[in-house]
Amino acid sequence: MSQKDRPWLFRTYAGHSTAAKSNALYRSNLARGQTGLSVAFDLPTQTGYDSDHILSRGEVGKVGVPVSHLGDMRALFKDIPLEQMNTSMTINATAPWLLSLYVAVAEEQGADTTLLQGTVQNDIVKEYLSRGTYVLPPKPSMKLISDVAEYCYSAIPKWNPMNVCSYHLQEAGATPEQELAFALATATAVLDELRDKVPAEDFPRLVGRISFFVNAGIRFVTEMCKMRAFVELWDEICTERYGVEDPKYRRFRYGVQVNSLGLTEQQPENNVYRILLEMLAVTLSKSARARAVQLPAWNEALGLPRPWDQQWSLRMQQVLAYETDLLEYGDLFDGSPVVAAKVEILKEGARAELAVLDGMGGAVAAIEYMKARLVESNADRLGRIERGETTVVGVNAWTEAEPSPLVGEDGGIMTVDPAVEADQIDRLAAWRTDRDDVAVEAALDALARAAREGTNIMPPSIEAAKAGVTTGEWAGVMRRIHGEYRGPTGVSSSPSNRTEGLDDLRAAVDAVSDRLGRRLTFLMGKPGLDGHSNGAEQIAVRARDCGMAIRYEGIRLTPEAIVTAAIDEGAHVVGLSILSGSHLPLVEDLMDRMRCAGLADIPVIVGGIIPDEDAARLKSMGVAAIYTPKDFELNRIMGDIIELADPKVIAAE
Repeated sequence: MSQKDRPWLFRTYAGHSTAAKSNALYRSNLARGQTGLSVAFDLPTQTGYDSDHILSRGEVGKVGVPVSHLGDMRALFKDIPLEQMNTSMTINATAPWLLSLYVAVAEEQGADTTLLQGTVQNDIVKEYLSRGTYVLPPKPSMKLISDVAEYCYSAIPKWNPMNVCSYHLQEAGATPEQELAFALATATAVLDELRDKVPAEDFPRLVGRISFFVNAGIRFVTEMCKMRAFVELWDEICTERYGVEDPKYRRFRYGVQVNSLGLTEQQPENNVYRILLEMLAVTLSKSARARAVQLPAWNEALGLPRPWDQQWSLRMQQVLAYETDLLEYGDLFDGSPVVAAKVEILKEGARAELAVLDGMGGAVAAIEYMKARLVESNADRLGRIERGETTVVGVNAWTEAEPSPLVGEDGGIMTVDPAVEADQIDRLAAWRTDRDDVAVEAALDALARAAREGTNIMPPSIEAAKAGVTTGEWAGVMRRIHGEYRGPTGVSSSPSNRTEGLDDLRAAVDAVSDRLGRRLTFLMGKPGLDGHSNGAEQIAVRARDCGMAIRYEGIRLTPEAIVTAAIDEGAHVVGLSILSGSHLPLVEDLMDRMRCAGLADIPVIVGGIIPDEDAARLKSMGVAAIYTPKDFELNRIMGDIIELADPKVIAAE
């Protein structure tokens, strides 16, 4: 029998409610055969706010675990020996801080920190482009990334200091060529920043610590070829741009979570097949096989997966790795002319895009360009689905189906107890009361001094973690020294040429605008900390192309700011997009403020992952219309907005 290859790391992206509950989930998953941890942090943690900050309201513990201080990190990894673990932490803007907390806990456990293995994502460029958990402007953000890499190089040599993340680029609509180019441009931007941070003879080893985190969509032949293209292009860049001679330092090392964008709320059981096919794209080709795989659960388009749902996805990996003979053979696609031709087409397209980015000064200088390209590509993708040119089973074809038996009385998802937020805030208050305030102030002063003087931020961050500094305090120092940043939205106020099929809607907008006495004005807002802006961008773009006056200022707005904008712009309809599960408290706050401002007559519509029970509550608050991922026909939504704004319709009512 052939010698089998070692399987990839089996991971599940997990974390919710509290550190203690997440710890129980991790230990349970490890007992079921998971071989690495992948930590999901909640949005306040990701964006550098403590759980009791005004912007954290409704977001605590929803999309991940809240980690406000060393006590939370200690509870998160209780009874999990970090020296023996391989831990991936999806954290970017606050990556230096969360890694500092991790190192502090490892030291408390008595671990040899030079043996720690894992990854911090630490890719801020893709946050500007697609996911929105950035905090600082690009230049200081790149400095923090390089600080982490420089520190890990000497202190935690087995740790991956950056995980260049193309996953969210695809979720934002990137073509395979864009995904290749934008990710590789980000990697070179970071390596260029690091070139002078270590001795020249050691630089190849630092190059070898850069890893990637990618996406695999449903077109699994194209996706498999994309991964082979990634391998070849990265080898080319390491050789030609950086002169790396040792092949092991040129290896394209990547983890993957397969596509969540294509998971459907309709007929959700079909998602099991989608996830399996997408996994094949990153496992079948040995020369381009993922080093770690984490799979979404079948019900992620509905809400937060339950432990059983995550177990089902883990079992899928285990069946492929241990029951099939996949790992007994060499690469199945070497010598295939079809595969070779497709790989070359993808590489050619990526090289052309890379040349454009280089001409603009690299990834950081080209952020606005890349964001606009992603919004355009996503508009094209959605347009093809709307027109039926791309078939999505159960969505725009074969939509008649039996009710899914997997969606039971609990809605097929897990919900976070609203009491979690209050409990987390109480424990945070107790932490602040019990700590040594003098030590905290000294640690914060040292942190601020390092930020001002440009020395490496990691050593004072680790000391701050040990002193009891909180996530919000650490980030507060960074904000005070470096300032905050609002990234480009990618949504131009100028109409595009995508007006085909919009003639009737444009005429209706003109007619309603005449009756209103001015142009129909639509305000698109994203309250709270949810940075997934793809849907909001596409609604704003389509409204613009239908002839409406639009106002969209991007992510992370308070309800108060949205109400102020509605007044300033004279909005006729207000749209809200919330995908983090915090829709109830945020919408309630906004509706109260709308009434207090005398705007109760302005219709409010809400989009997000909203269970039926929550939709009923939103309606009772006065929300005019609710849209979930199943509402993919943007023109229908546009028709609803026009009708809601029409004074003739309002008068008739």
